[in-house]
Amino acid sequence: MGHKEQLLEGAKQCLYTKGYARTTSRDIVAASGANLASIGYHYGSKEVLLTTAMIAVVGEWSDRVLAVLSAADGGSAPVDRFEETMNRLVRSLGDVRTMVAANFEVLAQLDRMPELRDQLAGAHRLARRGLASVVLGVPVEQVTDEQEDTVGSLMLTLVPGVMAQSLVSPGETPDGTRLAAAIRALLPQAPGSAGEAEGDTVPGRA
Repeated sequence: MGHKEQLLEGAKQCLYTKGYARTTSRDIVAASGANLASIGYHYGSKEVLLTTAMIAVVGEWSDRVLAVLSAADGGSAPVDRFEETMNRLVRSLGDVRTMVAANFEVLAQLDRMPELRDQLAGAHRLARRGLASVVLGVPVEQVTDEQEDTVGSLMLTLVPGVMAQSLVSPGETPDGTRLAAAIRALLPQAPGSAGEAEGDTVPGRA
């Protein structure tokens, strides 16, 4: 592994342990085994290196989360799969608390990081499709544009909210069970809701 790769791995390690704003060039050097001059030579600045590392970290974490969520077996109804998906997501946040905080630190600086903004926009498109695939129980290649724009967008909207609450008040972070209960309360015809009494006939269902 050359100095460029060492620096990237060291920066990624720092994002997990120290976050974005608190990471210094010397932290990266200590974690990577490279030297200060290498940062300027390979990346131009610490900020560019950390931005590159953040893109990589977000991508790796997203892949791991989607792999965990894809293994969820919450039943055949989408609302049940939604419940199990969000439960698994909430359980995963405790292990990456510093990285989650770093993600919000970076979002606050996107106006001066157009490259990162473009990278995250592409990652969001993939995440919407992947999350819709998990909740609907279909292969990702079968997710339609409409499903990505609706189900995927809803999921991607909820995920950062849950992440933020996990930072502010971990003990009060809503899990999938609470969120699914809210959906059932808003949509009484959802499977398993109190509004679907035994023997009731739901429009569109046998």
